[in-house]
Amino acid sequence: MNSARLSVAIAAGAVLCACAVGPDYKKPVTAAETAYKENSDWKQAQPGDAIKRGAWWEAFGDTTLNELEQQVDAANQSLVQAEAQYRQASALVSGARANYFPTVGVSASATRSGRYGNSGSIISGGTVIGSTTSTTTNTGSSHPSNNYSLPFTASWEPDLWGKVRRTVEEQAANAQASAATLESMRLSLHAELAQDYFQLRIVDEQKRLLVDTVEAYRKSLQLTMNQYNVGVAARADVVQADTQLKTAQVQAIDLGISRAQLEHAIALLVGKTPADMSIATRALTVQPPEIPAGLASQLLERRPDVAVAERQAAAANAQIGIAESAYFPSLTLSTEGGYQSSSFSQWLTAPSRFWSLGPQLAETLFDGGARRAQTGQARAAYDAAVANYREVALAAFQDVEDNLAALRILESEAAAQAEAVKAAEEALKIVTNQYRAGTVSYLNVITAQATAYSNERNAISILGTRLTDSVALVKALGGGWSDADLPSAAQTATAWKNPPAQSQPQK
Repeated sequence: MNSARLSVAIAAGAVLCACAVGPDYKKPVTAAETAYKENSDWKQAQPGDAIKRGAWWEAFGDTTLNELEQQVDAANQSLVQAEAQYRQASALVSGARANYFPTVGVSASATRSGRYGNSGSIISGGTVIGSTTSTTTNTGSSHPSNNYSLPFTASWEPDLWGKVRRTVEEQAANAQASAATLESMRLSLHAELAQDYFQLRIVDEQKRLLVDTVEAYRKSLQLTMNQYNVGVAARADVVQADTQLKTAQVQAIDLGISRAQLEHAIALLVGKTPADMSIATRALTVQPPEIPAGLASQLLERRPDVAVAERQAAAANAQIGIAESAYFPSLTLSTEGGYQSSSFSQWLTAPSRFWSLGPQLAETLFDGGARRAQTGQARAAYDAAVANYREVALAAFQDVEDNLAALRILESEAAAQAEAVKAAEEALKIVTNQYRAGTVSYLNVITAQATAYSNERNAISILGTRLTDSVALVKALGGGWSDADLPSAAQTATAWKNPPAQSQPQK
């Protein structure tokens, strides 16, 4: 009979478990663009020119960059930390799911107790543990008695109102947000490395330009000295030429600071000390690749930071159900059974068995409005999470539009700057020949040289900006990532069991 009643209770609990209080989550609606404003009137990439998923940096065709990028996933400590935080969130999912199941325990104890004659004190194992309340004088001591106990306990709280389910939903959404944070961190680190690398190569190009400029200024100084020695040029022309040479030499030396700092930054990104990192100087031959922006309506599915905000909203929604479940009573089914005897030899025999079984129903009748306040707090937190999601989504569109506009304008600027460089070089040749012929002063040569150098340096700077903005656009588009790459709720519960090799504790 008792077993039948227990079965009925468990079945009823299972039926009631189908109910979960609180609102079911629906993805918040956001304003989505149908097309990018800054993508119009600009050359589109060919359909086959897709960003390579994961290794998007290979589109730039730089082998050194490819080698450096491969080291980020294996050695970057910020990435290792983010991965560990994801496993931590995964373990919380597994812990929340454990509340679906009963808790079973066992304990064993052996005690020996007795009582003093006159005082009525009870002794156990030689220690006084209490006294009798009888006023009758007891002149003799009781015989010590033994008690051996081996109880097994089991308890289970059916998820009548969906509190456990909502908790699992919350922790799974948090774990998915942590996984998206990991991917967002990975994308940011790869993009930062690419941008630092291109800036370093631009410094190398500027250094090459200054080396060539110093050589040109040295020849100009020699020409001016020759003109001065034959009485054609004034002493002031020699001083000006020498000053111009020395200034260019100082600028070339100063570039060493920027290059060293960029090399150190790259070392940190690949998990090395600055002393272990050395990048050889090499000419910059890459050009910004054509990057397909894709459909604006798909952007929110390709940004891991947007996925983070959306999953945080899902977790906040589940928290409402957890708060509302506190209004309803909780049912606990518990049972205990085992062996208890005063004789060790008869401890584990059938006559020493005992058992107990019973439910416990608990409900809070008055809490001064605490539950209502907690529910209000949960709803406000959800509203804040939704607003944050929409703000992150809008910022994502802005990010893409900013970089599309920058690349479109920079492409036109680079073409115009290339024409300016040609014109400045031609003007320098003409003025230099005129100076040799004695028809213009050396001031004209200095002006022409400064103009030519400034235009060449601007051309290099524009190329560097185009490369770094190309990386920024890839990052803004999600780097080939998709929200389909997020682990499922079931996968989040097991990720903590498989840490990467670099996270294993040292033995």
